[in-house]
Amino acid sequence: MKVTQEKLPASQIGLEIEITPEITKQTYEKVIKNLASTANIPGFRKGKVPRPILLQRLGTTRIKAAALEELIQDGIEQAVKQEAITAIGQPQLRSSFEDLIKNYEPGKPLTISAAVDVEPEVNLVQYTDLQAKAEEVNYDPERVESTLEKERTELATLIPVEGRAAQIGDIAVVDFKGVFSKIEGEEETAEPEPIPGAEATDFQVELQEDKFIPGFILGIVGMNPEETKEIAAQFPDPYANEDLAGKGATFTVTLKELKEKELPEVNDDFAQEISDFETLEELRASLVERYQKEADEKTKTNKQEALLTELLNHVEVDLPATLIDQEVDAMLTQTAMRLSQQGLDVRNLFTQDIIAQLRERSRTEAIERIKRSLSLREIGKRESIQVTPEEIAARVTELLQQYPEEKEVDEDRLRSIVENELLTEKIIDWLLEHSSVELVPEGSLSATEETKAVESDVDADAPQTEPENSETSTEVTEG
Repeated sequence: MKVTQEKLPASQIGLEIEITPEITKQTYEKVIKNLASTANIPGFRKGKVPRPILLQRLGTTRIKAAALEELIQDGIEQAVKQEAITAIGQPQLRSSFEDLIKNYEPGKPLTISAAVDVEPEVNLVQYTDLQAKAEEVNYDPERVESTLEKERTELATLIPVEGRAAQIGDIAVVDFKGVFSKIEGEEETAEPEPIPGAEATDFQVELQEDKFIPGFILGIVGMNPEETKEIAAQFPDPYANEDLAGKGATFTVTLKELKEKELPEVNDDFAQEISDFETLEELRASLVERYQKEADEKTKTNKQEALLTELLNHVEVDLPATLIDQEVDAMLTQTAMRLSQQGLDVRNLFTQDIIAQLRERSRTEAIERIKRSLSLREIGKRESIQVTPEEIAARVTELLQQYPEEKEVDEDRLRSIVENELLTEKIIDWLLEHSSVELVPEGSLSATEETKAVESDVDADAPQTEPENSETSTEVTEG
């Protein structure tokens, strides 16, 4: 079989395959023989249909088409094997099937044109002495105090309040019912329209301004237990429920009970209550170490991302469609698995239209991920960076200890994943050693983009704080 190769864009190899006259004849005759043994033609038993009758009834075009399908499949498969081409995905026919039928004459040579995707060649224009900037994440001592304060709040005891009015920070138990405020021109005698979902009994709410829609909490402040009051409030615009956005509301509120938080003292007993440490000093030291390590890890991640982003500016690679499609498939599969683990019905979520949109949106990220992977692999080859069996075994053992005993683990797959991750870590560390990443203050690199975003959205309201009280009505709570 004569095969001529041609380099095509998008990491494809074009193949001109010349099938010999003997093969075109043999395949045609084999198809006729098979059809003669299976065709149902009135007046003839199977396998006894004369050749002229068979050709007349079935038509030469149909027979040639059946023979061509076999010639194309076998021809491309043998050509790829003969030329020792490592193909990715399924080969594609470049010739027009209609033209092949017209040109196909059994007993004469036939030329088929096809294309196969292959591993792309990675041209690393530069991968050492790269220059990049990354944001440095510094340890914030305030995180320790805020963590301890949060734990204090969760351990707080609610005690009844007597002899004073409600104030910010209290816990109020109220009955309330909301109606839409009357608008200009509406009859005074008209019955107020109730707000859907804006009614509750024995509703407990912390008196913080961000816990409800604007005006509601401040209206309760100053009330005394057993007091009933009408409070004017305003739904923000925009608002989660578009039907309520920007509308005025009047709430009839009865304050039934008032409580305040009694916070535990921050001492060794407190440390023992919320942790495994015996003293507050040990707990603080542990939190400092954790948040310092977390900041260092974030800084390292920022350096790696900045360096890899810069690396891609010096990489030339023509990706085949098959690789991109495979990466998009993997990304969508990961998304589907994550949603499924969250209890969502993926089959109903992922309609054909949604899948098509997701595939299109995922292409840019898929291309970047492939380029990164191929570039790192190429650097690893050039610099002979490898992972030892001992390193792999140690990491696998460490991970297996974290799995529950009853859970089955595919150790071969785990070992493969670990080897890839360790190799990637080593290559990136090598890149960091042979490049320069300047650390800049956190937020400085994104400041320009944030400024642009603010300038393009000057009419937008300030972002609303998410409600923390899960019991708050979804119809009237802000967020």
